Amino acid sequence: MEKIYQQFITKTLKANKKLKHYLEKNLKEEDYQDYNKKSAGGDISKNIDIVAENIFISYLNQFCNILSEESGLIKSSKNIISNGIIILDPLDGSDNFLSNLPYYGTSVSLRINNIQTIGVVYNLINNSYLFRTPYQTNFTKNSFLRSNFGIFERAYTSPDISLKLHQLNLKFRSPGATALSLAMANNVTFFLLAGKIREYDIDAALFICKELFIFQNEDFLLVSSNITIFQNIKEVVKGY
Repeated sequence: MEKIYQQFITKTLKANKKLKHYLEKNLKEEDYQDYNKKSAGGDISKNIDIVAENIFISYLNQFCNILSEESGLIKSSKNIISNGIIILDPLDGSDNFLSNLPYYGTSVSLRINNIQTIGVVYNLINNSYLFRTPYQTNFTKNSFLRSNFGIFERAYTSPDISLKLHQLNLKFRSPGATALSLAMANNVTFFLLAGKIREYDIDAALFICKELFIFQNEDFLLVSSNITIFQNIKEVVKGY
């Protein structure tokens, strides 16, 4: 299986590079317009979301079925991994993209027999990526970084939590791309997500940072490499 996993990673990276090229060289005015139906994730898709999805389908559909945030279940063309499923967010942070805010990427997760096997989160701005397979990972803390803030995605939904974090002297940002932010959990003081938690948003990134301290319930996902910060925030969110 190691060879197939490597092929999967290679195809995923090629899909991302093709998407980045499209975003930089081939964008059309209609790409910014609403698609004609809601996405499987419940949001209103833009045409660019479907363009991105189709790029990933062309590279990954040979492996197994795809469960995409945009179109839902997409049947495999070859089913190389007969008991696998790919969970895809083809444009993580699409609102940032539409607003020309340079913080967006993609999330690709492979489950086999419902066991997390591969996770890839790709930053479309700087071409960096984090991944984990059963054989390797590039998820390491940058020893040169000295971050003094965390990431609280969808902080606007929980002003009381925001106030509590402030009272704990915990700084945070809310950049608006869940997979990218979660994948960076090892390089900030904490990652916190509030509100509806969808597998498209977290599946790959949560697998990538599975060695960190993790708390999840119906309303919050908390991840941190710092046990003290983790416990302090956990006590806050458990009360809501």
